[in-house]
Amino acid sequence: MDTRELTALLTPDGLRLLDEVGRIESTDDAARTVSRLRAAGHSPDLVSAVVGQARLRVRATTKFGPFAERMLFTRAGLEQATRLSIAARHAGRFRAAGITHVADLGCGIGGDALGMAGLGVRVRAVDADEVTAAIAAYNLAPFDDAVTVEHARAEDVDLEGTDAVWLDPARRTAGHSETRQVSSAEWSPSLDWVFALLKERPGGVKLGPGFDRDQIPDDLEAQWISADGSTIELVLWSGALAREDVRRAALVVRGDEAWELTAPADSPDVEPRELGAFVHEPDGAVIRARLIGEVARALDAGMLAPGIAYLTSDAALTSPFVSSFRVREQLPADPKKLAQALRARGIGTLEIKKRGVDVDPAMLRKKLSLRGDEAATLILTRMGSKRLALLADRV
Repeated sequence: MDTRELTALLTPDGLRLLDEVGRIESTDDAARTVSRLRAAGHSPDLVSAVVGQARLRVRATTKFGPFAERMLFTRAGLEQATRLSIAARHAGRFRAAGITHVADLGCGIGGDALGMAGLGVRVRAVDADEVTAAIAAYNLAPFDDAVTVEHARAEDVDLEGTDAVWLDPARRTAGHSETRQVSSAEWSPSLDWVFALLKERPGGVKLGPGFDRDQIPDDLEAQWISADGSTIELVLWSGALAREDVRRAALVVRGDEAWELTAPADSPDVEPRELGAFVHEPDGAVIRARLIGEVARALDAGMLAPGIAYLTSDAALTSPFVSSFRVREQLPADPKKLAQALRARGIGTLEIKKRGVDVDPAMLRKKLSLRGDEAATLILTRMGSKRLALLADRV
């Protein structure tokens, strides 16, 4: 969306038309809607904006639930926005620390500011992009008594009167649709500036989960977060927002439930052991936080192989920090023999998981020519130079 399209949309008639159009869920629906609106005499800019927003609202439901029906987005802004359920957890940390006024520097479309305002935290939301700032102002308008929105660079904002900062540096090229990731040296604001600010005052910075761990300052708490099975972000916390004696944390969120594993440092892996009755796959946040050893000790498990994030045990234990599988048997790793073994067992539905082996699950699935009414999980990995194919069932 460009400035002309936004100007056309942010009028009473434009917003009314967007509400009238409702959900657009397919390309065919979009084409029909464009034709209908243009035939009705609406301008190309308004039609483009309305149809684009109607489609983005459908996609945004996974992050914002029913709130998406009354929000505006850019494609890039939606991709980079924090899920509202996660934003609420961030906001809860600010509130628990007694912080009442946060400067949200790089607010995007306003996802995190929504979470803070919803919990009664005042927010000064700032974004360097004019269109994005205007969309954030629209999305945050229901909280105009608690939130102000500005179009400005983070580095130029006077932080007087705020208690803490929340930062989400631009990690992609400028734009509202197709963008690409850039190296940390090109982030805006720069990583050096962000870390210097976090030394001065309490705050948090949202980063990608694959951020280079060697760049994490020793005095910050690093919290990796997964939501519904996907590792979505790393947050570094400073000052009163960083918990005492916690430098590594893995927060696992599934639906409305959440579990957290914390430690003062990386946890050493446990020793490898022979294949047991169960295989456990640690959650991605646990892996990123290097807390596999903590989980292994709780499960009385060992590493299936050094450097590969699978655990194995004989104890019938599981945990919210792992996906657990009961091993049926070991099958041949050779694709032809594996296919024969699966057909002999009547397995037509197969979940394929792999670590430590160069296998394309989609290509392998074609080669297996699955047939039958049975279902199972296939775990492909290695122990040393030996490949393993384990037939298992989810616990």
